[in-house]
Amino acid sequence: MEQDETTEDAELSAAIMKRHFRPSLIRYEVWEGYEFADKEIKITEARDSYGAVLWPSAMVLCHFLDTHRDEYPLTDKSIIELGAGTGLVTIVTSLLGAKVTSTDLPDVLGNLRHNVNRNTRGLCRHEPLVTELCWGQQLDERFPLNTCHYDYIIAADVVYAHPHLQQLMETFIHLSSEHTIILWAMRFRLDPENRFVDAFEKHFHLEELYNLPSLRIKLYRAQKRRV
Repeated sequence: MEQDETTEDAELSAAIMKRHFRPSLIRYEVWEGYEFADKEIKITEARDSYGAVLWPSAMVLCHFLDTHRDEYPLTDKSIIELGAGTGLVTIVTSLLGAKVTSTDLPDVLGNLRHNVNRNTRGLCRHEPLVTELCWGQQLDERFPLNTCHYDYIIAADVVYAHPHLQQLMETFIHLSSEHTIILWAMRFRLDPENRFVDAFEKHFHLEELYNLPSLRIKLYRAQKRRV
């Protein structure tokens, strides 16, 4: 059984990482390529910002959504992405037909908008919205519960040893209803990740969809517990 799980992990991890390609020629603009939603997606990273680098958790989440379109149909679904970073997950979910609100900190938004615009303009049912969201701040004012209803909250690699884990938890809780599905990919590094998962389960039912030890990444599905 352990050998079968190791083989499955290796095959799935390899399939995910194959979605990444680099241009064959050196170009003036440096970008990385990814193949999702039947498109070649060009992503530019901002090396001066930790939040604008593409991490493998985003690829894991995109691969899952791309290969589970029947189980998780996104057409016309309302989605908000937390910590969108370079925008790959926003782009893929938009190409798959969703109405996406893509959020991150102010210093990341310029590069995020650049990537989102050049990979979605004229290609999507709904133009994605890129906007600022500082976790835990002005949630009632900027995302009021009477108008902001999301079918999905998506997040990739937003949990690590940063000082804003409590604010992130507050944001998950505020943005989700009992019907909202959270799809959250994370890479396990240190104890704070484990403690966050334990705290998260107090508020949400948690189901493990992928476990990829070779990448140290897990993908979760979650829904808010009934009060």
